[in-house]
Amino acid sequence: MTEHAVSALSPLDGRYAAKLAALRPLMSEQGFMHRRVQVEITWLLALGDSGMPQLKPFSTEARSYLTGLVAQFGAAEALAIKAIEKTTNHDVKAVEYWIKAQCQLPELSASLKSELASALEFIHFACTSEDINNTSHALQLKAARSQVLLPALDELQDTLRSMAHRYADAAMLSRTHGQTASPTTVGKEMANVLMRLQTARSRVAQVPLLAKMNGAVGNYNAHVSARADFDWEAFAKHVIETTDTPANASAPLGLGLQFQPYSIQIEPHDYMAELFDAVARSNTILIDLSRDIWGYVSLGYFKQRLKAGEIGSSTMPHKVNPIDFENAEGNLGLSNAMLRHLSEKLPISRWQRDLSDSTVLRNMGVALGYAVLAYQSLLQGLNKLELNPDALHADLDNAWEVLAEPIQTVMRRYGVAGAYEQLKEVTRGQRVTREDLHGLIHTLAIPAEEKTRLLALTPATYIGVAAALAKRA
Repeated sequence: MTEHAVSALSPLDGRYAAKLAALRPLMSEQGFMHRRVQVEITWLLALGDSGMPQLKPFSTEARSYLTGLVAQFGAAEALAIKAIEKTTNHDVKAVEYWIKAQCQLPELSASLKSELASALEFIHFACTSEDINNTSHALQLKAARSQVLLPALDELQDTLRSMAHRYADAAMLSRTHGQTASPTTVGKEMANVLMRLQTARSRVAQVPLLAKMNGAVGNYNAHVSARADFDWEAFAKHVIETTDTPANASAPLGLGLQFQPYSIQIEPHDYMAELFDAVARSNTILIDLSRDIWGYVSLGYFKQRLKAGEIGSSTMPHKVNPIDFENAEGNLGLSNAMLRHLSEKLPISRWQRDLSDSTVLRNMGVALGYAVLAYQSLLQGLNKLELNPDALHADLDNAWEVLAEPIQTVMRRYGVAGAYEQLKEVTRGQRVTREDLHGLIHTLAIPAEEKTRLLALTPATYIGVAAALAKRA
């Protein structure tokens, strides 16, 4: 671990830095700057194609150079922008000045420098900072969702599906209210979580990512003042939604987002609230799973594969703690706390704009980072589990009282009066043996074939269609 990592205030950039390498380039301040440069360049190139007499379409050389500023953006470029910000004390203006500086480098060819010089004042043309920022945030979330969040959820789903199928027939005692209850199978319990997670994952994937580019208060005031005979709304929609690459362009002249036609200075952030609520819902399902697996490990239903050299306790050598599930539960809770604040705070802005959302938005990556960290821990924990059939069987064989349910149900089918009450008298709050139940069955006033069927029933075979449901998931 580097000195920077060990002194980091957040564990996401310290202890867990390596685990979040995929998310960091997307949701860090560097990632935010990268998207700002992308939006500024996309807007500039689109202006060049808009038919404005004062700005002609860019040449192939110029397009290639400008899109290269986006493609080659990295830490050095981000630090250069931060250096400019020390003077401007304005982050978006620093991006604008950096792009202008890149268009005036001495090493550029004379023709390219001349062409770019004529376009300098069209960089950030008619834009308010929020036109750039809100669009950049949407691009960040788009990349984080498609490249990190959804693949992580998909991997968890694949693991749960594999467990559902593998353990579909592995009978397990249920524990409603923590007490012995009608048996299920291990696979069916995994299938339950899988189906919930699939629904939640689909909600995350379906949230439209919106952006606006309509000026200081959402009315295209500056745009119209400069060019009144132009459909700026249609133009902004085109820039935001287009994903096609024209033949003469080396990068898409569009951002692939959904156009937001109505806003104040800021995009309302309702879609962000919807997205963060959807992620939080997935996290809540996984907290439920983490706690259940923790309990099953405690009961001995699962063993955990050992890792050479790992220590479970500083004083108790025998310990193999379910730390992956505990880590997942804790980090999912942290993620949800932040996601819920984001979803409650961001859609609220005083009048046409206040800055209280700006500092909050800088923590989107932190909220998602805790979720991604938890997904990794949970996946690691699930992959270390080994089923313990002996423990499952022993638990079932010690809970014959669960067969009171099928016995009284069959009795009721054949009109035996007080069936429920008879079984309650014999079983409620008592330890019941196989012999106790069989003695009762022999006395029942039901058909002989039903007695035979009930006598053959055991807690391990009383699983309904659990196995079929698990295999279908």
